[in-house]
Amino acid sequence: MRLGGRLAAAIEVLEDIEQRHRPAADALKDWGLSHRFAGAGDRAAIGNIVYDGLRRKRSAGWLVGDETPRAIGFGALLLEWRETPETLNTTLEGDRFAPPPLSADELATIASRDLAQAPDVVRADCPDWCAPLLEQAFGADWVAEGAALASRPPLDLRVNTLKADREKIIAELAGTNAAPAALATNGIRIPPIDGSGRHPNVQSEPAFQDGWFEVQDEGSQIAAELAEAKPGMQVLDYCAGAGGKTLALSATMENRGQIFAHDVERQRLNPIFDRIRRSDNRNVQVLAGPADLADLEGRMDIVLIDAPCTGSGTWRRRPDAKWRLNRHQLDVRRGEQAMILDTAHANVKPGGLLVYVTCSIFEEENCDQVAAFLARRQGFEPVDHAALWERHFSGRAGVARIDPARGISLTPGRTGTDGFFFAALRRSG
Repeated sequence: MRLGGRLAAAIEVLEDIEQRHRPAADALKDWGLSHRFAGAGDRAAIGNIVYDGLRRKRSAGWLVGDETPRAIGFGALLLEWRETPETLNTTLEGDRFAPPPLSADELATIASRDLAQAPDVVRADCPDWCAPLLEQAFGADWVAEGAALASRPPLDLRVNTLKADREKIIAELAGTNAAPAALATNGIRIPPIDGSGRHPNVQSEPAFQDGWFEVQDEGSQIAAELAEAKPGMQVLDYCAGAGGKTLALSATMENRGQIFAHDVERQRLNPIFDRIRRSDNRNVQVLAGPADLADLEGRMDIVLIDAPCTGSGTWRRRPDAKWRLNRHQLDVRRGEQAMILDTAHANVKPGGLLVYVTCSIFEEENCDQVAAFLARRQGFEPVDHAALWERHFSGRAGVARIDPARGISLTPGRTGTDGFFFAALRRSG
């Protein structure tokens, strides 16, 4: 397929997403199943246009002067593919599978607009109702942080130190531009893709099949590192899901002690069993039901809550979720987070840590949630988060947003990671 056919297909997928309010991954999968003639390169390019369009939906539509899937598809190519209106129209001419080229009115609109002069909410590429939440979180930097959340993400890997080291894996991935991560001690980063490119399928690599590494955002790795799990400890990963942080903590503990992986939604735990077998993590026990936690009350050195949240910190990877999110969903998540904190804290032993993590950038899910818990519950005090950060990332204090008494925030704009929040609370008695 030529670019025109790929653009037409991307517009078709964007229309499907808009009309049926469905995840982008599902719409792209269905398109591929009904257009089996499209090769892997075509599907990757179409997916890139779709995801670029969703990330840059506000700015793409503003540039072209409309909010239709067509305008968003064209705008994505202009903003992210280094196309100009002239080169794009030239490319589309004579391609019978292409959408109609940019009209005279569209060309005039594009020529008259400078994105640097666009409204703040357009440059931040966020829904109107989220703008105050970004400003609350980032102050004067909110537009830049919103724009960073609309950029293409890298591919991050975590070295499984039970089986390999970083240099060995980077050598195995020669040709992928893999390099050490900027912050995470055991992180590897493959840069964002360009244009119609696609990330390497690292999960097909023998090194992945042998359990040498896992795919995990650097921010998630940093959160696991800051938890400071040590060999011999008793650790509960209360909302373990697919087990990414469980495996990271297990490796840090060198397979000594115990880590209990729990999730109230049993099906979310399904991937963890294969991951445990592949990675040689031997100190993990999987607990699915609430009754299984009864024996852990007051015994854990660390209880990690990777709380259900809006996922606003992952908008680079799941941009369609940005436009489906609403205020009611945020309020539901806040209620769930408070309930989990009020339940899970009972498993922390005196002197132990309650670690609260989200992949959200919203203060209401982060610092505000921690402050509300401390107001409700006696016997917990925040650790010195500035000192904690310095222990692990000496000399990099200006990178993360750190409130010594409230927590640590990671963002694409400052740390180059997904958006994450981390807070550690020590139980005094």
